[in-house]
Amino acid sequence: MIYQLLRTIVIILAVYYIGKFLMRIFAPVLMRYAAGKMEQKVKEQFQQQYQQQNTEQTTSKTKMKSSSKKVGEYIDFEEID
Repeated sequence: MIYQLLRTIVIILAVYYIGKFLMRIFAPVLMRYAAGKMEQKVKEQFQQQYQQQNTEQTTSKTKMKSSSKKVGEYIDFEEID
């Protein structure tokens, strides 16, 4: 009975310290991987936003060009003294 209890405690402590040791080794690698993925996502979002702004600017320029052609009638006003 006591032997099983001690064995369980030793197994728990061994798992804890081995996990702690492995986390020291693999945590920096995992953090670099996660940071790289986040950086990639931010770049993609920035490129999408930049492309969207460019398409909006070109469409607004074409609308301005087409709307400037349809000015309407020109009315000449004369001054009255």
